[in-house]
Amino acid sequence: MTHSKKRIGILTSGGDCPGLNAVIRAIVKCANRREGWEVYGIPYGTDGFIEVAKGNRQPEELRLWEHGYDIPGVLQGLDLLQFFSGSVLGSLSKGDTREPEVAQRILEGYKKLELDALISLGGDGSLDIIYELAQKGNWNLIGIPKTIDNDVPFTERSVGFDTAVDTVTAALYNLTFTAASHERVMVAQVMGRNAGHLALHAGIAGGADVILLPELTPIINEEEVRRICEKIASLRKEMRRFALVVVAEGVEHEDRRQTREIGYYVAEQIKEYSKRFCDAGEANFCGMDQMDTRVTVLGHLQRSGTPSSFDRLMATNFGIKAVDLVAAEQYNRLVVWEGGKVESKPLEPVIQHIRRCHGERRCASPVDPYGFMVETARSLGIYVGLPPSCKPYQQEQSSATPTPAL
Repeated sequence: MTHSKKRIGILTSGGDCPGLNAVIRAIVKCANRREGWEVYGIPYGTDGFIEVAKGNRQPEELRLWEHGYDIPGVLQGLDLLQFFSGSVLGSLSKGDTREPEVAQRILEGYKKLELDALISLGGDGSLDIIYELAQKGNWNLIGIPKTIDNDVPFTERSVGFDTAVDTVTAALYNLTFTAASHERVMVAQVMGRNAGHLALHAGIAGGADVILLPELTPIINEEEVRRICEKIASLRKEMRRFALVVVAEGVEHEDRRQTREIGYYVAEQIKEYSKRFCDAGEANFCGMDQMDTRVTVLGHLQRSGTPSSFDRLMATNFGIKAVDLVAAEQYNRLVVWEGGKVESKPLEPVIQHIRRCHGERRCASPVDPYGFMVETARSLGIYVGLPPSCKPYQQEQSSATPTPAL
């Protein structure tokens, strides 16, 4: 339905991350002030549409204003939303949106709100789900990428990634000093089920000695453990009696299974195999099994924290760009960060690429094993796994991720 002034909706879906509220703030401010539009916040992702369809939420309850709340006293009108982590709209989807009954309820809720367009903040999986619903309901959709994994394709950066890198880097800094004080091997497990961007960036910035990524060290087998132990042994020869190992959660056991406790597995393997190598007469590894090995799983702390200045700036520009696209009626596009500025791409080829990669059980935007960040790590002497012996991966990626026409 077309109105004299547009009615647009905003929802956040998938995992939360720092910067979501900064996007919401920018959309509401720009849409209210510059365009004079009505903006509606959909609570808890697509579940909000279901609540509207059931009559549990009335449209007027969801209206967003420039200030979502007022602080009394001399601080009245203070705009804090850009500093908050998480999502003030909530980010939760309980039902399977591909079930016909659930999808129908969502479509009913959207229709009841009489929206002219929807701006959806999501990662690769949630963007795929929203896009499918938008096709069924003939919605005018704008997507904004957000994920601490930074694995949404066709964009160099996603909202939340920069802050997560800062959070992990700060944790590694703290772990380094306790490792040095007690001559420990510290293993830090970070998020990154399919992509190692967070582990790689934070590992370099945080001074890691070993960084284990799904793209370069997908399996922790005996050969891999030996190379990790060799790196730690080389540090000991230089009179450095501690080490910092960063492992992404997507790295697998030798039996090719992922686990929430891969950090503990890596730590155990370092102790077990260093002793085994020593017992076999390899003197370089002797004594390593006596080193205290500790594990820290950072978990959901990586999703929180005050958004970094870069995340706030990018999120703000993403929100304004989304409003610009709605104003120009350029729908079904993904807002992206490219070459240091905000652009947009058609959503269809992005979603097709995501679906193809997920169907082949691979990441839609993995770490490039030949990229400059991996080479930076190697130049610093960080062990990140052996370089692939040939380059079929690089060729596959270049052919699988064509730049769509604007």
